[in-house]
Amino acid sequence: MVSRFPSSTATATTASSSFFAFLSEDVVLDILAKLESDPRDWARLACVSSRFSSLVRAVCFRSHCSRYLPPDLLPSTAAGAVAWSSLHKLSVCCPGLHHAGVLLEHSDFGLERDIGPHLAPPGPSFSSSSCSSDPRNPPSQALSDVSCWSLFDDLYFDTVYDSSEAQDVACTPIEPSPGDNHPITVGSIAPNRRTKPWVGPTSSHLATGPWTLSRVQGNKLLASRYRNDCLYICDWPGCTHAEEKRKYMLFRGMFKNFKRSRVWKTINDLNKGKIRLACAFCACRETWDLHSAFCLRRIFGFHDDGEPVVRAYVCENGHVSGAWTETPLYD
Repeated sequence: MVSRFPSSTATATTASSSFFAFLSEDVVLDILAKLESDPRDWARLACVSSRFSSLVRAVCFRSHCSRYLPPDLLPSTAAGAVAWSSLHKLSVCCPGLHHAGVLLEHSDFGLERDIGPHLAPPGPSFSSSSCSSDPRNPPSQALSDVSCWSLFDDLYFDTVYDSSEAQDVACTPIEPSPGDNHPITVGSIAPNRRTKPWVGPTSSHLATGPWTLSRVQGNKLLASRYRNDCLYICDWPGCTHAEEKRKYMLFRGMFKNFKRSRVWKTINDLNKGKIRLACAFCACRETWDLHSAFCLRRIFGFHDDGEPVVRAYVCENGHVSGAWTETPLYD
């Protein structure tokens, strides 16, 4: 049964909304300015009413970015509230382990993203007499298709393939179990993997440390041939995430005039494809891997398990997300 009388919560909300409706914008902005120390308060107030949301996006974000961020990164005066909202989020929010690329699979040293997907290599050759005697074993069509071989298979077999194993393989293949709907091919990853537990948050959150961006830190990240590109990233060490195996220092940043930078030219000249990693600060759903594009310093290598020491990803709007890993003395 629906009550004919409004609840006490609804009455209080209506009374508070009507109270703020009589306040001028100057008074409301003065109240919002006192909440600047915790940007989450602005986000909460923006959900209360459309008036608060417009004031936070159009005035508060603009004033905060103008005071704390370099002038090179500020949008033009004609830019809308979306540009200021993205810039403010970049200054105060950590991208999280997901958007920083830490959760991407790195067991193949990035070869799958650079060379292409895993392809089944040709198996052992079957003799005509043995295969004809057993009707259950038709000859594989992949054996005659040489075009399915890729550079990834060469690199893979250089490390794990033993030619003596082919001599012991019988003509009759192993029949999968009835409940196995995901056949495993050489070079593929088993579908049922144990998910790695993560201690810290994996999505975007309020960053620890100073909410400023520095070009000096950006120069430490890029290779020397990109010294003329203006990349601003947060001060070291960024937002620290101490996980089970190693420590991740997550950083965020932004290119000035990204479409005019040499990094952008390199990505286009190499015809680098995007990866399905969404940007944490705008609506871009795909980004470029700066490590595989050879835009980072050469001194940055890999750990023994294939994880890169530093990774960075950039979207079309020039927003950068990435992570440093603390290199242990004994890995």
